[in-house]
Amino acid sequence: MGGQRGGSHRYRRSGRRRLVLASAGVVLVLLAAGGGVAWWRHGSGTEPKRAGGHAGGAAPAPGRTSRSPSPKPSKQCDADCVRQQRYAAARKYMDQHAATNAYLSVQITDRTTGKSWQHGPVTHPGWTASTIKLAMATDILRRQRAGEVTLSDADRTDLANMLNFSDENASDRLWQRYGGDAQLARFRDVFGMSGLHFVPGFTDGTYWGFVKCTTEDLSHLMTYVLTKTAPDDRAYLVSAMRGVASNQQWGVWAAGHDQQPGDKNGWSFETDSYGKHWVLNSVGFAGPDERYAVAIMFQVQPHSTIAYGTHTVSDVVGLLFGVPAPARITVPEPDG
Repeated sequence: MGGQRGGSHRYRRSGRRRLVLASAGVVLVLLAAGGGVAWWRHGSGTEPKRAGGHAGGAAPAPGRTSRSPSPKPSKQCDADCVRQQRYAAARKYMDQHAATNAYLSVQITDRTTGKSWQHGPVTHPGWTASTIKLAMATDILRRQRAGEVTLSDADRTDLANMLNFSDENASDRLWQRYGGDAQLARFRDVFGMSGLHFVPGFTDGTYWGFVKCTTEDLSHLMTYVLTKTAPDDRAYLVSAMRGVASNQQWGVWAAGHDQQPGDKNGWSFETDSYGKHWVLNSVGFAGPDERYAVAIMFQVQPHSTIAYGTHTVSDVVGLLFGVPAPARITVPEPDG
């Protein structure tokens, strides 16, 4: 995969290993899957080639999806009515997929009206995976703007690779050069990520890959990026999130091409008191002038797959934005 890697760093370098690790075979699944979902053009929008798999491991039949078509506006239903119908459809879908031992939550904020809608355990702490890289990038740009740090050309290249490709080595260098574990306090205080914390029990102590936060935390981060960053910094981050590599084109990306979405996604395979399980998170924006800030986290039930996780979080976003289900589903065949 070269630089286009985006899962949990601790599964790729022997110097940073968890006390209990997943098998090497599972690691290869993530590397080969490249995030688990590819995308394809259909009509005027961009829709996913959905990765198959459902709770219990059953894959959908070819040409069918697990969710009902998104509601369409009627003559008697205004925009707010349609929005409520979409929220109801997303809520129903999430309740069906949030089985025992699964944490699926979403928050969407309309920056025009100031209203937010959320569903699921949005205050439950889950592994951030690579979504924490958006906080790292935002903090570095903010500190540069304040004259606290100076970015070299190499730093700027690392920043771009971290956002576009979720590059692990670039993230390591930026983490080490711009404050290490001291960054988390700034993320909490400045971005409002009050639930952000290191997870104890690692041989290497504190590190960007050993972190949990909540869906509300990711929502606060995205809102900060869109409302409080300097205009040039916001333009840079928005452009980078719209230009992510194919391994991140799922989750918020499922809002559809017409909504001009952008995201920073994270995926990793974890072993903790919850069991061995996949984590699929997506934070980003969609709509004209980045109207909607969206954050979704899925700590997938232990028996399920990365394919099921990417499918599920993408469907939730699709339902929120009224994107029709794709005409076909492709179940990837990863190695490992």
